[in-house]
Amino acid sequence: MVSKVAVVLSERMAMFEFGVVCEVFGLDRTADGLPGFDFRVCGAEPGVPLRTTSPGITVTPEHGLAELTRADLVAIPAAATDGEFDPRVVAAVRAAAADATVLTVCSGAFLAGEAGLLDGRMCTTHWRYVAELAAAYPEATVDPDVLFVDEGDLITSAGTAAGIDACLHFVRRELGPAVANAIARRMVVPPQRDGGQRQFIERPVVACASDSLLPILEWMTDHLDRPHTIEELAARATMSTRTFARRFAAETGTTPMKWLTNQRILYAEQLLEETDLGLEPIAARSGFGSGALLRHHFQRLVGIAPTEYRRRFGAGQDATLQTSV
Repeated sequence: MVSKVAVVLSERMAMFEFGVVCEVFGLDRTADGLPGFDFRVCGAEPGVPLRTTSPGITVTPEHGLAELTRADLVAIPAAATDGEFDPRVVAAVRAAAADATVLTVCSGAFLAGEAGLLDGRMCTTHWRYVAELAAAYPEATVDPDVLFVDEGDLITSAGTAAGIDACLHFVRRELGPAVANAIARRMVVPPQRDGGQRQFIERPVVACASDSLLPILEWMTDHLDRPHTIEELAARATMSTRTFARRFAAETGTTPMKWLTNQRILYAEQLLEETDLGLEPIAARSGFGSGALLRHHFQRLVGIAPTEYRRRFGAGQDATLQTSV
């Protein structure tokens, strides 16, 4: 079981990606009944500030590189890719990889590559860096589309939010879905996306630019199981169909039907994670009407089938999904 996490810092590392690792592993949530991590921030020279990619901000590692060899997980946040790697850091990551899982966020994959950890392995990074990573480490197989790649003792992830996905995936893999879901709720992020999802995915965030549509959005969310039409929703919002469609797109960034489909998928994910309902009851409750239609939209938006999603992320990970009521 994972208990000790060491994050290794380099010059000009990225604050957000470092913050992702700190948020998932560095906060003490034992009061909530969650396991705690022995979290260490490490660098080649403890106590010496390191520059970040954010002007005017430095981060000072408290611990040295020796902590990496005692860690269960070594996390490498993103850093600038146009400089030289500190050979001390490279050697420490290489040595730690013999016993620990290494997890990289965004361009942190370059340090893993420098340590020889990508050779002969599948990996990924932010789409902006995939060509550069592939050119720098030709023995690696770089997948430009996925959110993260789990190679067992090596997990690489794409940029920004995909780092959250990868960290929560590791927690889910090692400590179970209940712990990962509890951390996700504390972070106010949706249930973890599967690593095989595309980096670009039409999955709008549930948001609204003003309060004018909030009543109809809340009503739609509370009645996902009902069939809806633009005309009916516009009438409920006391607008013409054209005005409603225009206002909806302006305030949510998507169309009413796409927004509704997204909310239905999110609810279906929740039911797959938290219940043992079969495919047809889930389809009925989430408003898809049939298991076939649910499978179609789920595969299209989530990137995997509902059965696989439940297998990976359900409360009983070995649960099966029945197609009958």
